Amino acid sequence: MADYELAQLNIAKMTAPLESPELKDFVDNLDRINELAESSPGFVWRFQTDDGNATGVRPFGDDYLVNFSVWKDVESLHGYVYRSAHAEIMRRRREWFAKMTEAYTVLWWVPAGHRPTVAEAKARLLQLREHGPSADAFTFKKPFPKPSEERAGQGSALPGFDDSCLAT
Repeated sequence: MADYELAQLNIAKMTAPLESPELKDFVDNLDRINELAESSPGFVWRFQTDDGNATGVRPFGDDYLVNFSVWKDVESLHGYVYRSAHAEIMRRRREWFAKMTEAYTVLWWVPAGHRPTVAEAKARLLQLREHGPSADAFTFKKPFPKPSEERAGQGSALPGFDDSCLAT
């Protein structure tokens, strides 16, 4: 059976325009945090446009930013999100982004080498919102093993994992 990698999408609703003084610190940290992701253990790929980030792509509406990437596994992504300098940016997210009432982060397995499209990532988040966690769209709180593993389809929470991810 093919090997798999972990895809993730997260979205955030801006409280002001991206070019505003209110989001200046966020924008000023984008390159640094993206470089940190790319140098983190387990990082495989991240979606970006020609400007080096994804701030110009707005599939959820003009007020929403998207970020999606591919990682070796759940543990690698978790390490980057919660145990690196990325965590300091996450702690400040309420300065820049509105509190979300719906799921805004989704994880799913992709065949090794596959790079998700914007449409695919959006569909996975909408699937999670509509149907809850499954082997096709899940969260840090209820991760599912790689499809090639015997336990496929059996969700089990990993200690210390939560869904307060704003991996940007």
